[in-house]
Amino acid sequence: MRAREMHPLCCLAADYCPGGGGAAEDDDGDCSPPPADGAAVAGVLHKWTNIGRGWRPRWFAIRGGVLAYSKIRRRVAAEETPPPPPAELAVGISSFSESKSDDKRFYIITPTKTLQLRTGCVKDRVAWIEALVSARSEYSLGGILPSDRNGGSFSTEKLRDRLHAEGVGAEIVKDCEQIVHSEFSQYHVQMKQRCESYLSFIGSLPRELEAVNSEDATIRGNPQSQLFKPDFSSSGKCSEYSNTESSEDAGKQEIGRMSDEDEFHFYDTRQSFSDGVASPELKVRYLNYGNEACKFGDSLAADKTNEDLLSSAKRRSKLPEPVEKERSVSLWSMIKDNVGKDLTRVCLPVYFNEPLSSLQKCFEELEYSYLLDRAYECGLTGNGLMRILYVAAFAVSGYASTDSRPCKPFNPLLGETYEADYPEKGIRFFSEKVSHHPMAMACHCEGKGWKFWGDSNLKSKFWGQSIQVDPSGILTLEFDDGETFQWSKVTTTINNLIIGRVYCHHHGTMNISGNKKYSCKLMFKEQSFLERNPRQVQGFVKDADGTKVASLMGKWDESMYCVVSDDASKLSSHISHQSAGATLLWKKNEPPADPTRYNLSSFAITLNELTPGLKEKLPPTDSRLRPDQRHLENGEYEKANSEKLRLETRQRMARNMQESGWKPRWFQRDSEHGTYRYVGGYWEAREQTKWVGCSDIFGSFCDNPKPRVSTLYTSASV
Repeated sequence: MRAREMHPLCCLAADYCPGGGGAAEDDDGDCSPPPADGAAVAGVLHKWTNIGRGWRPRWFAIRGGVLAYSKIRRRVAAEETPPPPPAELAVGISSFSESKSDDKRFYIITPTKTLQLRTGCVKDRVAWIEALVSARSEYSLGGILPSDRNGGSFSTEKLRDRLHAEGVGAEIVKDCEQIVHSEFSQYHVQMKQRCESYLSFIGSLPRELEAVNSEDATIRGNPQSQLFKPDFSSSGKCSEYSNTESSEDAGKQEIGRMSDEDEFHFYDTRQSFSDGVASPELKVRYLNYGNEACKFGDSLAADKTNEDLLSSAKRRSKLPEPVEKERSVSLWSMIKDNVGKDLTRVCLPVYFNEPLSSLQKCFEELEYSYLLDRAYECGLTGNGLMRILYVAAFAVSGYASTDSRPCKPFNPLLGETYEADYPEKGIRFFSEKVSHHPMAMACHCEGKGWKFWGDSNLKSKFWGQSIQVDPSGILTLEFDDGETFQWSKVTTTINNLIIGRVYCHHHGTMNISGNKKYSCKLMFKEQSFLERNPRQVQGFVKDADGTKVASLMGKWDESMYCVVSDDASKLSSHISHQSAGATLLWKKNEPPADPTRYNLSSFAITLNELTPGLKEKLPPTDSRLRPDQRHLENGEYEKANSEKLRLETRQRMARNMQESGWKPRWFQRDSEHGTYRYVGGYWEAREQTKWVGCSDIFGSFCDNPKPRVSTLYTSASV
């Protein structure tokens, strides 16, 4: 394209100063365009920047198949400071679009960028688009490479000198030089072939996108969806355009995408090569790069399918709004006469409870059951070390829900049960209060390749400003391949009951023993006034020979990390999780948006949910049917207090029933002082809704309690 064929306003000489006509920065024309550097076409166009600055003049020049543009600077500034490098885009991979609402505006579209430009008149727009199309056809990407495939050259002088210095003969040196030249030539040819293939692929992108968008336009039946339509009308006006704009003009979609100073901003190429705008040929090319992308896509599709299947079981995200306004009660006035006593036998008003029972709290410790799923998978691959590390992380994660929980759970009635069926987690849980004095609860949970069971007996002492809770009992985890782990819980202390903010901390040693190669020891650090980093948990894993093979560190209310090393000297108990090589095992979930005063986690909020369909399947002993707990959740505090007093009056008779030979319905002890084990039959009875031996322990209390009590705690084993 020769300059003299262009319109006088858009094809300018290199020494032209864009002074009047509103194209310059100032009215006096004191401006300096960048040199054209032998550009075939150059001139001033107005470029859309942003909604604040609007249209700004820029100097554009087409040279060698590249469109360069830069700001127009004042002549004084141009003399004082060197000009910044211009922005460039390749015309060979660009397409051009005319605006339908503004006959002076057009767009330059590349796979990564879109420019909105405006000329002074209609003829200027036609001339610029013709010049761009001509430059695109003249400077194709295939012609960028030189035709000489052996054009590369290099010197073997250093190699020759080195061989001569070593005393190598001239004939051998000559042969070596020929070998090097031959190898380099072959390598040069291969690299040029790859480069040509790549450039050919890049050059075909506009045509690929053009074909895809034409197909989309046909399918949708919307002529405005055609992106590229190269054609020249009889009047010489280029009609290669993108009619993706609305009646208000597609230019409005670009407002806010581009700024005046951001000349080199490129958008994510995924916006241009998404599944919706990629041809089948392009998709095949992409998939041919490897199978990992296909596997990842299949995994995402499978996850999406599972998500859709599980989305039907929507669980609640907040508690009901309270009906009554809660009253404040002094804790000291309630427990000042019980210093040194077992608080499990002290009657407290409902204001100090949270709407969960201790049976439900047992299940809350399985919130992060996915850690056991990972442990099971590690064992299948023969990685026993990672299995016990995930088991240790699971043992610590059970304490995360105790952070900032000021209220105590309800003490279950003798024979009270709780079930939890969470198919989205792949677990099914059941628990029962198996003893009233001493108070003991047993639980059983089945997961993906593992079973978890245990019993817990809590002994608490009140010491004026704090409560110390000492759990006893063994927790057992058994995988389907036969490997088992056992551990016991550590001591919990609740502080500042009378004055200050109530908080708890866990301290002691937890030993996780396995029946195979590895065992673990975790130390919950006791909190003190001088401790700057509280709630720490540190530990290590030993193999069968007693050698430390891994260390663990973290906080029970935040996260747990591990470091695996064959060098025992590197596994210091004071190592930080920020050290190199530390692997994250577990991290606490984010709190809910509406935790209420109980500060329940998102998982805990779902535990006491009672839906109409679920209520019909539950036994009369389930914690969800407990009236005082349900009234407390609904904010009916007066009713909750009266119901709690009624049930605790009945519960005092439970000890007599236990001494008379009462036995738990669903659990049985291994030995006289052994662990309670699930005997089975609960889920089968649930399917048939036949609760033989399960009486209504929450029912109304009649005037003649003696015969009623004998039926309330009936069991199939009595």
